[in-house]
Amino acid sequence: MNSKAPINRILRSSIVDGPGNRGIVFVQGCNFDCVYCHNPETIRLCCSCGECLLVCPVKALSQQDGSVIWRSRDCICCDACISICPYHASPRVQMLSPEAVMAEIEPALPFIRGITVSGGECTLYPDFLRSLGIIVKEQGKSFFLDTNGSYDFTADPSLLDVIDGVMLDIKALPDPESAKLVIRRETYPILSAAEFLAQSKKLYEVRTVISPGLFDAALLVDLVCRRLVFFDPPPLYKLIRYRPIGVRPEAAGVLLCPTDLLMDALADCCKGYGIKAVVV
Repeated sequence: MNSKAPINRILRSSIVDGPGNRGIVFVQGCNFDCVYCHNPETIRLCCSCGECLLVCPVKALSQQDGSVIWRSRDCICCDACISICPYHASPRVQMLSPEAVMAEIEPALPFIRGITVSGGECTLYPDFLRSLGIIVKEQGKSFFLDTNGSYDFTADPSLLDVIDGVMLDIKALPDPESAKLVIRRETYPILSAAEFLAQSKKLYEVRTVISPGLFDAALLVDLVCRRLVFFDPPPLYKLIRYRPIGVRPEAAGVLLCPTDLLMDALADCCKGYGIKAVVV
């Protein structure tokens, strides 16, 4: 079984990706194409077109046997390669095993509570997650996932068993029209996924990016609260303001930022159901 995954980057410390100070692993590749994606360079895998070679100021990129090769020791992380990529990918990706990922995080282990795997979409690589989760638990640390909810955890109890918590993005209303507009997919059974994770006591947090006019945010927040308020404990609801930072130009010029009034009203809706809300 090949449990390697394409890794975009690894952070040894973060206080915004789950409980406590955590190591974060960002995988490359996503099965959604969210209109407001703030990291569009993580959506697709590099196809080695070579466009990035022309703009790298330190020649940290080369092409060998038709594949783009990235030399991390020479890279200055200027993001010129990401900015020029026509496919929303990154050449700065490495195929790593769970053991290699842990070796990268190992110096920080005494100072972190656990590890969170994010993306892209981490559940595209369930074998990698399963193997990494086992290693993380052996180290006495907690193992969290940050996911868009598209994975069928009901069919994979062995993966669910190694997860301590899930941070679930609820991106759109659970109907085909909203799903097609926001995430570019035809179906979006996200509330059922949220309920299953909550019932399994794995749902730590739900999150929604708010942009007025993209969907009825008040309706979505109310639906989520109604479905999750009966679980003990109910998850934290993180309400995230849309900001035109890092998004694709075609989205930055169209999508709207929410007002304080709207964000406060959504938070009040959550509190009315007894669900703690955090406005970011």
